Amino acid sequence: MGAQEVLSIPFCSNPVDNTEYSDTQLVHAVRKALASVQNGDTDHYTQLIGMMMYPKYSDFDSVVQLETLLKALSGSVACIDVVHHRDLLSTIFTMSLWDHRPNVMDALVDLIISLAVTSGKYLDLCLNMLVSNFFPPPSVTDEKKQEVRLRVHEALHKISYLIPLAPSKLAPILAQRMPKIHIKDQDSLIVTWTYVDNLLKLESSPIGKVVGSMIFMVVMERLRDLDLESGSDDILQDDSNIGMFDMELEYAVESTMNEGDEVIFAIYAEFPNMTLYSNDRELLDYKFPLGALYQNASHGNVVSDLLDKLMDLAFEHLNFCHNTGRLDEVFEILFESFENYILNTCKTKFSQFLMFYACSLDPENCGVKFASKLLEIYLSSNKTRLNRMSAVSYLASYLSRGKFLPPSFVATMLKRLVDECAEYCRTCNDGMKPKAHQVFYSGCQAILYVLCFRMRSILDIPRFQSLLTPLESTLCHKLNPLMVCHPSVVSEFLKQAKAGGLFVVSEAFNFNDLQESELSRAFGSFERLEPFSPYLLKMSSRLEDLISRHFNVWSMPKTTCDEDDEVIVNEDGETEEDWDDEDELDKEMSTPKYSFMRDTERLLKMPSRIIPSTSPPESFLM
Repeated sequence: MGAQEVLSIPFCSNPVDNTEYSDTQLVHAVRKALASVQNGDTDHYTQLIGMMMYPKYSDFDSVVQLETLLKALSGSVACIDVVHHRDLLSTIFTMSLWDHRPNVMDALVDLIISLAVTSGKYLDLCLNMLVSNFFPPPSVTDEKKQEVRLRVHEALHKISYLIPLAPSKLAPILAQRMPKIHIKDQDSLIVTWTYVDNLLKLESSPIGKVVGSMIFMVVMERLRDLDLESGSDDILQDDSNIGMFDMELEYAVESTMNEGDEVIFAIYAEFPNMTLYSNDRELLDYKFPLGALYQNASHGNVVSDLLDKLMDLAFEHLNFCHNTGRLDEVFEILFESFENYILNTCKTKFSQFLMFYACSLDPENCGVKFASKLLEIYLSSNKTRLNRMSAVSYLASYLSRGKFLPPSFVATMLKRLVDECAEYCRTCNDGMKPKAHQVFYSGCQAILYVLCFRMRSILDIPRFQSLLTPLESTLCHKLNPLMVCHPSVVSEFLKQAKAGGLFVVSEAFNFNDLQESELSRAFGSFERLEPFSPYLLKMSSRLEDLISRHFNVWSMPKTTCDEDDEVIVNEDGETEEDWDDEDELDKEMSTPKYSFMRDTERLLKMPSRIIPSTSPPESFLM
């Protein structure tokens, strides 16, 4: 029987009724057509390829004929040669499951599996072809998406089972095929979401034991890139006239944080260039629904929408890992991804919340690990200055914002920071040189910031308060951290410390205004003072009420001190002439003159939102 006879079989509507030709005969005919190419006879081979290139919406007979041919090819893969049958291979690997009906999809997947396991030289091509089907064409139904995804994942698992090397080959392919973000339209949103959804499903499968780490890395990297490009700076403008940071009371929660509830917001959300303070009661009485802020946060921006949807997807995946007992295992990979892509990146506002949410799901394990790892980075002299300062800023924000962290744990972490700063003071005879002692000042600022949130819970228990005993000597050291750290943080801390009787300091201290001093500018550690600021993405914040259940929103603490009392600290310090003469930044600045006048009430207002400047200070990179 010749190949021509077999390939022109007049299939009826039901191929099962074609009893004249057996499967063996069909395979024999295809093999003969493949072999004829090496003898210079390409007629049957060309006809075979032509039968595979049928229109997308073909009649039933053509579909059945293609299914039969693919099955015959699956039985003939040993006869396919990479040199002589290049056109056939190209046709096979450019076929898309999205173009075919279920029976043809099954036959095509079987052929790909056969090619992958028969000869190792086709493995990469087969894996690439399967991964290419993670990208849906426009306007496909959810049913079709499920049909394709099911078959692709089954094929990848079968190949991985038969070829243990396959997952290692798959990892770089998955990383390279991650959609780029230069195309910003709804189709791009769908494609990227679908691809990440497939990646996370692979991570939770047996293949994830090999590719899981890579998957978390590429997902975290993409979230970071979207975060930086989401345009969130358009909502939260920084005022270049106020130095590196503009700290504002962004909103105060009146009841709950559900969409539609009325929330009191600073009118800053509507007029970002206007400077307002919490004593402007007539302005704070302005009300608008929470959803309005979310609309501002997105700006109808495809990138913001995509970031929101991907964060929601990632939160659900972490929740799934928690429910299946894998979160502790996944957390190690997640933190490595965070350290590589987020920790030292300024201006991310949302992607870091993957860590916060994972910790909230398992405070006893993941929650403790996160704080401990951040503290370890800060205390390590082997880490860069940027690493250490970023880590302690994240630690301060995390300890302040995590509702799920008990006061005892917060006090323990604070003790480690206080002891480290106190030891630094014991070995340092230097005066105020902000850039020379950035790591020290960042630790002090972290302590003050956490105490602004946690002072009352710490002071309520005497043994916790005793852990902070070395703090007073640190603040009175001639390094004078109270003169270098951010004025708003310092003033709020001093107000609460005085009201709570934390300690009594000895000499007058005050600021002229809320603007950063030259000292605090030279310090330059405000880029990451509040990395866990309120989470404003709409869709992804819904999961288990991420903000309201797990997140501490700033509220003004009530104190008993007389607001007219003068806050006291030590102002002893070296003058500008004692600083590093080679520091160009210090040369350009003049030393501020503090009058020790009583400041206005706005000095004592603590922000709930800290807005980063356009770029990190050069000193971060030292």
